[in-house]
Amino acid sequence: MADIRVAIDRGGTFCDVIAYIPGQETLTFKLLSEDPATYRDAPTEAIRRVLVAAEGRDIPPGQRLDASCRIGTTVATNALLEHKGEKFALLATKGFKDVCIVGDQSRPKLFDLKVRKPQALHDKVAEIDERVTIEDYDLNPQPLDKNRELTDPDLVRTASGEIIRILQRPDPEVVRDKLEGLLKEGYSSLAISFMHAYVYPEHEQLVADIATEVGFKYVTTSSGTSPNIKYLIRSNSTCSEAYLYPVIKRYVEDFESGFDVLPQRVEFMCSDGGLKQAHKFRGNEALLSGPAGGVVGIAKSCYDPEDGTAVIGFDMGGTSTDVSRYDGKYDYIAEASIAGRTINVPMLNIATVAAGGGSILFARNGLLVVGPESAGAHPGPACYRKGGPLTVTDANLFLNRLVLSSFPSIFGPNADQPLDTAVIIERFRDITAEFNTQTGQNLSPEDVALGFLNIANETMSRPIRNATEARGFAPENHNLVCFGGAGGQHACSIADKLGIKRILIHRWSSLLSAHGIAQAELQYEVFEPYAETLSEDAMQHVESRLIVLKERVEQELTSQGAEKGSLSFEESLVLRYFGTDTNITISKPEDGNYAKAFKDHHLREFAFSMNRNIVIESIKVRGTGGAGKQIEERPDWKEISAALTESGEQSLQPNQKQKVYVNGAWVETGIYELGSLPRGSVIAGPALIIDQTQTIFVEPDFRGVILKNHVVLDKVEKEPLLANGLASDASTENPIQLSVFAHRFMAIAEQMGNTLQRTSISTSIKERLDFSCAIFSPEGKLVANAPHIPIHLGSMQFAIQAQHRRWLGKLRDGDVLLTNHPQWGGTHLPDLTVVTPVFVDDQIAFYVASRGHHTDIGGKGITSMMPESKGLWEEGINVDTMKIVSGGDFLEEEVCAAFRKAGEFPGCSVTRRMADNISDLKAQVSANQRGILLLHRLCEEYSLPVVHKYMNAIQKNAEMAVREWFKRLVKTHPEPLHATDYLDDGTAMSVTITIDAETGSAKYDFTGSGPQIWGNYNCPISICHSSIIYTIRSLVDSDIPLNEGCLAPVEIVVPEGSVLNPGPAVAICGSTLASQRVIDTILRAFGRHAASSGCANSFGWGMGGKDPETGKVIPGWNYGETVGGGVGACEGYDGEHGTHVHSTNTRATDAEVVEKRTAVLVRKNEIRQGSGGKGRWTGGLGLTREVEARIPLKFSILSDRRVYKPYGMAGGLPGEQGSNFAFRFTGEGGAVERISLGGKAVINLQAGEWMQINSPGGGGYGAMV
Repeated sequence: MADIRVAIDRGGTFCDVIAYIPGQETLTFKLLSEDPATYRDAPTEAIRRVLVAAEGRDIPPGQRLDASCRIGTTVATNALLEHKGEKFALLATKGFKDVCIVGDQSRPKLFDLKVRKPQALHDKVAEIDERVTIEDYDLNPQPLDKNRELTDPDLVRTASGEIIRILQRPDPEVVRDKLEGLLKEGYSSLAISFMHAYVYPEHEQLVADIATEVGFKYVTTSSGTSPNIKYLIRSNSTCSEAYLYPVIKRYVEDFESGFDVLPQRVEFMCSDGGLKQAHKFRGNEALLSGPAGGVVGIAKSCYDPEDGTAVIGFDMGGTSTDVSRYDGKYDYIAEASIAGRTINVPMLNIATVAAGGGSILFARNGLLVVGPESAGAHPGPACYRKGGPLTVTDANLFLNRLVLSSFPSIFGPNADQPLDTAVIIERFRDITAEFNTQTGQNLSPEDVALGFLNIANETMSRPIRNATEARGFAPENHNLVCFGGAGGQHACSIADKLGIKRILIHRWSSLLSAHGIAQAELQYEVFEPYAETLSEDAMQHVESRLIVLKERVEQELTSQGAEKGSLSFEESLVLRYFGTDTNITISKPEDGNYAKAFKDHHLREFAFSMNRNIVIESIKVRGTGGAGKQIEERPDWKEISAALTESGEQSLQPNQKQKVYVNGAWVETGIYELGSLPRGSVIAGPALIIDQTQTIFVEPDFRGVILKNHVVLDKVEKEPLLANGLASDASTENPIQLSVFAHRFMAIAEQMGNTLQRTSISTSIKERLDFSCAIFSPEGKLVANAPHIPIHLGSMQFAIQAQHRRWLGKLRDGDVLLTNHPQWGGTHLPDLTVVTPVFVDDQIAFYVASRGHHTDIGGKGITSMMPESKGLWEEGINVDTMKIVSGGDFLEEEVCAAFRKAGEFPGCSVTRRMADNISDLKAQVSANQRGILLLHRLCEEYSLPVVHKYMNAIQKNAEMAVREWFKRLVKTHPEPLHATDYLDDGTAMSVTITIDAETGSAKYDFTGSGPQIWGNYNCPISICHSSIIYTIRSLVDSDIPLNEGCLAPVEIVVPEGSVLNPGPAVAICGSTLASQRVIDTILRAFGRHAASSGCANSFGWGMGGKDPETGKVIPGWNYGETVGGGVGACEGYDGEHGTHVHSTNTRATDAEVVEKRTAVLVRKNEIRQGSGGKGRWTGGLGLTREVEARIPLKFSILSDRRVYKPYGMAGGLPGEQGSNFAFRFTGEGGAVERISLGGKAVINLQAGEWMQINSPGGGGYGAMV
């Protein structure tokens, strides 16, 4: 029986099984993943059933078995999602005990005032007093010699060539005491994550050895789990492994216990698409086990290397859809976000979107909405007879795109009834009536159901565009491979939206992950960090290290049973341009020229290259080996040609017929049973092709060709219909198409954002994500703003309208503008806005714009967020308008001249990072160009009049939604709403909100706000607009379009010369921070939420620039970051800790990256205990962040809420105000003294001195009981 091979994909609902039995047909079947009344474990039961079929005898459940098997499992994923992992303790470097709680400070949902970050996995954390850091730093104008002789015992040269400094060695006895204490508390599993352990693991290993000695059963180190820079991600990965590995180990042991004699091979599928023997299988490797099998399945069975057409994998399940791409090589990534946590482990690049057969359907504010909520397996879709909601599956069934008779009677409470069609007819009548009431239309239930499917298909097309277009690949140059339970019903529509002409559906498409697992091979990858510039000298050392890594890989694979002759190896370098964060893995080129291969890849994916050194970030070797024969399956294109030639002689009769709703009418449609169709059959759409596990809907304009192992659906070329079937008459609006256009506009803005993030080089834009991208009407009114940074919402259109007025009739195709002046729609000067007109038929049809925060723009400050500015001229480059691209030519000299001009004022410097500024501006231009390309495609698809019609309609839709919200609100708040809050200098911010119950309009009157101030917390009027649109969207708590229509019902009154509408010469660089206070004031008027921290705490340091006394320019650098605080509580909600709120949502740069780039030591980054306001619901806690200078540096802090506390609400107490301190030497034996800096300060610190930022907590809600 050793030749029997069983491949199993244990999913969330079903366990898919494929078995290869010598002398018999391949056996395929499904069983429930959990059925405790029938069997203990689904994979064990699957093997039992296979052996029953193979041996022809009864084998009772529970009897020990004998067969080789391969398994993909969701055990790890389920444990992570359901919080059912192993209890464990985390050991962290002193000062970083809250690393997994703080995270990157960003909030997952931009407009959810009840912020909830993923919960930390560890049960307890203990700090170890140990510390190392990188000796040199990347931005050093005079880099240290890494090859010098090391005489200091605290300096160590690592294998990668990096020199680290040991600041504190762990005391073994103290460590032992702590570990024994944890054992006594009942912990047997331990995670260890220390700063910079990716390059110097010795401290972790010492502690791990002691932990093993004292009796810990499971010990996981970050250096062993994920030896990559970034302390947060490495800590998350280590905690995930510690949480999951015991679960996986127990599962494997439990599974193997079901065998009388252990099978010759038991292998598990890993997230990277390779197999591992059971005893080697670990926790993080299992997280994408099943989906990885699907990618291998499409690679092994649907890609033809001779033809060379890349394939897109489209795996549509019940709750989500997975998208992948294969072009002859697997696309690997090093990290991915799973259950809200970024995990660092080699895995296949699989994008997941929350849309599937179980996605719930809604009619909201005149738009059709699909998901992201899902009905799940229980109660499931409405047709499952368990009281579930209306879903995508119900829409397919309602339109007869599923064959009712092909489903067994397994539904209802007793699992003995057929699908319920009556309930979905009733539900679609109800939702149609609701939608018609919202829109004033008279649509049929069939049209609404078809509209929902159209929206679902748009939603699922977005990740495919991101996997292709956003990376420089045209989707139309791919074949689409559909699999999963629901993929065949949507394949033609998805392909049509993407311009794809050919679809492949494998005969086992609903079991393709199991099929891929059957075809997978053993894999193993090792890598080690490196830290050298790519050069001939460096490559000599790299080659020697690759030989060592290759030997390790070979030894590991052969130990797992791989046949030596089957081994193949892939050597690669992880490279990046110096000063950037974009790592690209380059496999060894045939000519050995890594530099050329890197530059070519960078140019293709990011549309530019750079004249910079290339840095070797790490080196790695991946090995693959087989332990048995592989089944070769490729699509036979010749068979298709032959079938099409002969099809005229064939007359296929369907097994049955049913009416299917297609293109607005019920059409008699043939139903064909796949198993009875002869090879070479050609079936014209519309048609339904079914078997026991899938339904394929062949839409009109497609034809199906039946091959041995595939169903191929080809687009039949016909004359294109204008506007995708829409009439070109722009006078009428289809509310269903309105929902489609809402998706398309937002998808374009999102793709612009993806392009900007990928092509930028600065930390501020690429890593902290301080940018926004948007589309505007020909008059400069906002159409779609991707939800990036809230302060840019609503404010950017001021800038576009100002440019529109200034340049009307003077622009030509290929021109691009730059602006940042507050009187021209800017927020503060560091936010540089790049504006590009979009021409269609020689007329401006749209504008696209991208706004990005530049850390250094010159001026007086050490960063662009300078605390001491009093006039606008002090704050850096100041542009009302200028061309930066003319007719397609980038005007670099003119741009540099504008930056240099900022250094001509007294005490001001030119930007220290001119090259970064120029590169980021080019990236913004590139992002705009992406938007232009996509808008042109949209106009080609629908025509410009139709696009303009729906552009205006989507703005009206947003206006309607806001008016309806105001009408509902005024019923509970008929009186004017009023609130006043104060900046720390005593300046009032005041608002009175009066709502008109009849029209649903509102007046926001900021009369009573204080005068403009002698400081930089003045807010341009655009800030008020952004604050209003943000608070409306957050309080509406519904996914309404973000555009100009949101503000159409609002009259905004802001007195000129006030702090909220200042003159053109005052300082404003703190306006984005002050916007937090504007939002606090507006929310206070509504009375629902206590105040959040009210400040983004802009913190920076650096050196160099123009000496104010001598005028000499000293080479230097700067760095800026923001510090999150506590979230305000509300009814039923305790505030989240250490989070960026309201108008900002930037990510914190990782502490290890900060230390590698700049000459500082991050001493502490932890939750500020006791800072949240008390109440029935407690305010969130702020943060304490300490940063120490390692050389003489200038530090700055720009902050507020250092005097006035974040208010409580409904009897809750206020949160604690923040505080800023410097710790400086007193000159007496190294003693330090603490100095309060107030809210806004600049200070020079010597090496060893440090600053401490304590951010405010959130206010409490409700009186304490």
